[in-house]
Order: sequence, then structure tokens, then C-alpha cells
Amino acid sequence: MQLDIVIAFFILGVVARALRSPLSFPPALYQFLTIFLMLAIGLKGGVALATHANPDLLKQTVAVLGFGLLLPLLAYPLLRHIGRLARADSASVAAHYGSVSVGTYAVAVAVLEAQQVPYEPYFPLFVVLLEVPAILVGLALVQRKNSQTNLKKLGHELFCNQGMVLMMGALAIGYWAGDRVNSVTPLFQDLFHGMLALFLLEMGMSAASRFGDLKKNATFLSTFGVFMPLLGGALGALLGTWMGLTIGGATLLAVLGASASYIAVPAVMRQALPEANHGLSIAASLGITFPFNVMVGIPLYLLMSQWLGSGV
Repeated sequence: MQLDIVIAFFILGVVARALRSPLSFPPALYQFLTIFLMLAIGLKGGVALATHANPDLLKQTVAVLGFGLLLPLLAYPLLRHIGRLARADSASVAAHYGSVSVGTYAVAVAVLEAQQVPYEPYFPLFVVLLEVPAILVGLALVQRKNSQTNLKKLGHELFCNQGMVLMMGALAIGYWAGDRVNSVTPLFQDLFHGMLALFLLEMGMSAASRFGDLKKNATFLSTFGVFMPLLGGALGALLGTWMGLTIGGATLLAVLGASASYIAVPAVMRQALPEANHGLSIAASLGITFPFNVMVGIPLYLLMSQWLGSGV
């Protein structure tokens, strides 16, 4: 399978950091690229949602939410009993791996479009919805009777974080605007792949810089950071095929199941679980799982979905 050009930019970022190049992105540029991707994905999904909203979509939404609840429940015992991580650390990492990575999803969309593989255009709805269940499960796993968690502040972080506001807001605008969204298409659609390439260049450098953060848990977290995406990806592909999604749709659901959050969930978990070592979650999700999914996982999930879709 031919390497997609946007993935080549990610590899360039890794190589640049390995060579200790002084190349760096201003923080404001990274923030802009993140905002751009979230808005672009949300707008596209909102327009599609206006066309495809029906009872079948509601059934699919329920199934996807159940999938989001299952993933952290699968991850937690692996982290707690095999990895021997502390309870709070296990819950935090599990929440990250039950949630989704918008960056990984954007790469998967780019790969599918480059290979002309059709997919359900309303998928951004699932990206937004899958932010919440894993966080709730992660918190439930460490809930204590005398918890001092500020529920009001936690709720604000959960439902008003950057990713939730931007993607849900863009979904709503796209749903409301319909064809009027064409006026902003030159920015949010025509430039999407170029912006994604810049984002992946920065992510390549960031991922390479996280390798050293694994430290004493390197062996287990590296193994977990590959095994959990494979497990989540396989379950996502199976669920997508069972739901009757296209091969592209099953691939995207596999990608959502395989990805790990490194933007929305960290903000919530720092508030809810201050005692957890949040460096473990970021190191695993950004240093191991994101590179694995971008360079190996996404093509593998596509092949898996094609195999399942063929009825073999």
C-alpha cells in the first residue's frame, strides 16, 4: 500500500527531532492548526448530518456510544493487573484510550479520500460523541465516597472543552447552513490536506520528543500502546461491519476505536484526577499509539475492514 503524502510529513517531523534539528512550531500555529482541523471536520459532518439524519443513524449512535463505554473497561484491567499501574494512573490511561484522537481521524479520512474509498460522511458526529463515555468510565473506576472532585468544574471541562465546543459547534453550523457552507469551502475543504500536513509535521516532532517520557514503564506501555489500538481497531471494524457500514465507514470506526486522546481528555483528567501521573497517558498515546496508527494502523484497519466486508 502506497504511503500517503500527509503521513510522509509526520515521518519528516520524527526524523527532524531524531537529528536534533532546531526546527520548531510557534505554539500559536499548533493551536491554529488544531482549531482548523476540528472546525473543518465538524462542518463537513454537519452538512452530511442534515442529509442523512434518520432512525438508522440513531441506532448507530447508540451502538457507537456502547462501544465508547466498552473500550476503557477493556483497557483498565490490562493497565491495573498486568501493568501494575496505580489505580488512578490506570483509570486515566484507560480514559485516554477509550476516547478518540481527532488528528488520527483526520489522517484516516485523508487516506480514504486519496484511495477513493467511500465512507459515511456523518462520521464527525461519532468523533464528538466518543469524547464523553470514556471519561465518565475513567472517573467511575476511581470514584470514592469522600471524593473532593468539583463536579461543576469537572462538568465544564467535560462538555465545554475546546474539542467539544468547536466540533459540536461546527456540526451545528454545518447542519443549519446546508449549501451555504460553500462560501467557506475554499478555506475549510480545499486547504484541509495542506493544513493536515503541517499538523502532522508538528505531531511527528512532538511524538519523537515523548519517547523519553516512558522511562521505567517503557516495556509495558510500549506493548500496551500497540496492543490496545489493535484490539480497539479489530472491535471497531467488526462493529462497523455488523452495523452495515461501508468499508470506509468500518475503517473509520476501527480508527476511532484504535486511537487515543491527547487533547480533550488530558484537560479533564488533570482536573478530575490530580493524583494521577498524566505524563504516562500522554507519553503512551502520543509517543507510541499515534505514530503506530499513522504509519501502520490505518492501512491495517482498512485491510481488516475490506476482509470483513468481503464476507470471508
